[in-house]
Amino acid sequence: MSEIERQKKIEKIKHKLSLLPDQPGCYLMKNENGDIIYVGKAKVLKNRVRSYFTGSHDAKTQKLVSLIEDFEYIVTSSNKEALILECNLIKEHHPRYNVILKDDKTYPYIKITNDTHPRLEVTRKVIKNNGKYFGPYPSAFAAQQTKKLLDRLYPLRKCKTIPDKVCLYYHLGQCVAPCEYEVDQKQYEEMVQEITKFLNGGHEQIKVELIKQMHDAAEQLQFEKAKEFRDQIKHIEVLMEQQKITMKDNIDRDIFGFAVDKGWMCVQILYVRQGKMIERHASRFPYYGEAYEDFISFITQYYSENPALPKEIVLPSHDDKDAEEKDSIKEDLQSWLKVKVHLPKRGLKKQAVLMANDNAKIALEEKFKLIERDEERTIKAVENLGKWLGTEPVHRIEAFDNSNIQGANPVSAMVVFVDGKPERKEYRKYKIKTVKGPDDYGSMREVVRRRYERVLKENLPLPDLIIVDGGKGQISAAIEILEDELGLFIPVCGLVKDEKHKTAQLMVGNPPEVIPIPRDQQEFYLLQRIQEEVHRFAITFHRQSRSKSMVASQLDSIPGVGEKRRKKLLKHFGSLKKIREASIEDFKPLGIGDKLAGEIMTSLREDQNNSS
Repeated sequence: MSEIERQKKIEKIKHKLSLLPDQPGCYLMKNENGDIIYVGKAKVLKNRVRSYFTGSHDAKTQKLVSLIEDFEYIVTSSNKEALILECNLIKEHHPRYNVILKDDKTYPYIKITNDTHPRLEVTRKVIKNNGKYFGPYPSAFAAQQTKKLLDRLYPLRKCKTIPDKVCLYYHLGQCVAPCEYEVDQKQYEEMVQEITKFLNGGHEQIKVELIKQMHDAAEQLQFEKAKEFRDQIKHIEVLMEQQKITMKDNIDRDIFGFAVDKGWMCVQILYVRQGKMIERHASRFPYYGEAYEDFISFITQYYSENPALPKEIVLPSHDDKDAEEKDSIKEDLQSWLKVKVHLPKRGLKKQAVLMANDNAKIALEEKFKLIERDEERTIKAVENLGKWLGTEPVHRIEAFDNSNIQGANPVSAMVVFVDGKPERKEYRKYKIKTVKGPDDYGSMREVVRRRYERVLKENLPLPDLIIVDGGKGQISAAIEILEDELGLFIPVCGLVKDEKHKTAQLMVGNPPEVIPIPRDQQEFYLLQRIQEEVHRFAITFHRQSRSKSMVASQLDSIPGVGEKRRKKLLKHFGSLKKIREASIEDFKPLGIGDKLAGEIMTSLREDQNNSS
């Protein structure tokens, strides 16, 4: 950006800052392409948005601010509206610098289906009015274990589709067999009520009833039946013994804590079900706004699509906020989520929040310790690799790999590692142009020539080490181009794989010699990572090229479809599958008549039938 452009940007932003209102709302920060990179909410828009462009910030926030070319804002009538709007905008635009549940993780639920013959299932997909949902469970294992127990206790249908005859579950007493016998709806209603009672915290009552039934069966000398009841009671006890911390009531609640350090936040959730803490979950992510505001933003996203909220949510209060602001946060969340929200000051709940905060702090400390350890190991590996090769530390490594299937669609790829870490922006892909057939050495010569001619022409940084995938032949091919044609004297090494296609040994020099790096050394692990990364990158590129080639060849083989029309078809429909499934009418916007449209669809459908 030139100085004139920079000044224009500053003037534009200053002007817009002067127009900001003293009202609550949301603001949307945009980059030079108009993409929304950050969404925030504010009690007073003028104060919050101005704070980004005044005063000092840490390096991380400075980076965000440097990318802001423009901003928009939306005024709301209350903080609660701003809270909801922020959540919706983040979900809509997925801004790069927001606290986002990036893995889009959905938690498992136990569902009683809304069928004539209901069944139990564990699902992550929630559809309204399609059954009763219980959860969320902190892990799929916890949900599956609970379902397993309920399957033993209540003989609902187990099969997804009703079979023609009774199955093993019927003989085990775990299914009422609607496939063969008529089942009274009243019987289903009673089971559904019992399951609902169990999942809403009534397992102790059900356990008492099972004990009574066990004693009754024993008195009637029905020992097998009594044994079944005893086993069911044990399963309930085993499941409930997995709980770790007990509170006096039987209320389901989620307890939150958080910690921040070095621009990162960790949110810790303690899941309390039926008064017992069953599990915890930690989420770590970089944050760019004010810590507590981003913490609340995380919570709104976490619950935004949750159909089965706990009875209570317990949050840490913010020491920097006054009583009125704390009450406002609490009331806004309560009225939106329709559950009780606590910001405890003392007692057991306060202790639980402090425990969640401590766990979040420890989780962040562990993260940074692991990063520091990995960095130390990587730096040591870079230094030691240079010693093995008899050179200075190899700060910049460029690695090449070729990929083809019997010479078809030959490609090559290059990855770059700087100080032992991948620099993905500098990765490059190459379609082999001058080599015909499966010629690995020829492909290596071409790609090395193309890469380093460009490096010299554009004065790009030279690597300290070049790695090729292979042994003597590939090393010689690379050195031939570098030294004889380009006058570059850069160490070239080859990574030879064993029969299991794993990195086996390092070869270097001309003629190449084996460097005996032990397999348990960090420098060997570094070479292994580089070889796996360049191979992955090359294979991915080759699959993409092959897929495009197959699509092109199928369309090009149809009379009347040339390159120009092929591109139009793919741009309009998006894939061969959609072209194949199209109707004659769908081709008309492209100026393709009924006859040619019919020939295109017939040809593609015939190709599909022949391949299957």
